[in-house]
Amino acid sequence: MDIASLCLLGGTGFVGRAIADQASDRGIRVRVLTRSQPRARALTVLPTVEVMVGDPSDERTLAAAFEGMDAAVNLIGILHESRRHTFTQVHAEIPRRAAEACRTAGIQHFVHVSALGAAEKAPSRYLRSKAAGEAAVRLASGVVPWTILRPSVIFGEDDRFLNVFAALANLFPVIPLAGANARFQPVWVEDVARCCMAVLGDARAFGQAYDLCGPRVYTLAELVDVVASTIGKRRTVVPLPGPLAEIQAFVLEHLPGRLMTRDNLRSMSVDNVCSGRLPPVCAFEPSSVEAVIPEYLGPRAPEARYARYRAGR
Repeated sequence: MDIASLCLLGGTGFVGRAIADQASDRGIRVRVLTRSQPRARALTVLPTVEVMVGDPSDERTLAAAFEGMDAAVNLIGILHESRRHTFTQVHAEIPRRAAEACRTAGIQHFVHVSALGAAEKAPSRYLRSKAAGEAAVRLASGVVPWTILRPSVIFGEDDRFLNVFAALANLFPVIPLAGANARFQPVWVEDVARCCMAVLGDARAFGQAYDLCGPRVYTLAELVDVVASTIGKRRTVVPLPGPLAEIQAFVLEHLPGRLMTRDNLRSMSVDNVCSGRLPPVCAFEPSSVEAVIPEYLGPRAPEARYARYRAGR
């Protein structure tokens, strides 16, 4: 199935920008639905992208956004709840309404980006709400072809994961760390975008849920070590035992920026790893953390970025 047009929900986010960029490179017309026009400013330079301002939780807005589109991708997600945006509203209700709007608009393929570890009985509200969103998408089976992607933690130049550790490693010689032994298999944002583009319109992916991971498993402490080494720092990571980890998470969730919450800590109590490589439909090998992060965290990263800009990349 050829996909000539695509609507992105959550397209101004970290992953959405990568997908919009790759889709535009392929000449696909991209419509990005966003609540905030300023957040979409960087996307307006892409030749095939149009920005539509509206509320993705509103059924009429979704209907207008999907009109004339071949496919839709839902990337909307939050790591922390607020009074205004709860996990249930964002991770369960929006996918349900989007799937229903796809059916009404005649969307040919709906790709829903969930999270590795999503399960009805998962230890955190975040993962349970992601499972509820997947269940809502599956209800569209037989009406709208769907595919679910479940990435592990995603890293890249604008991530809020490895960049945070880089900032901490720059400031502190000793890093007390909750969840230090939690296991992850980070996947590069560009690889997630490539997989999304690969499954779009591919009948082999209809009705399938794919786990997306990078090539190597790390503990959280090991990732901090890799980041510190990349920026040229030697840092000591101090794993915090259960009660102290809870206290750290409690304090951090009440500070500006909310680097961690107790719900995040519960999510880390289960391994965030895949059983194998990327699914065959993706047809490429994922990039490693060590191969990518020197480009944006290493000592020559500013020069590397300048060289890419001069080359028109």
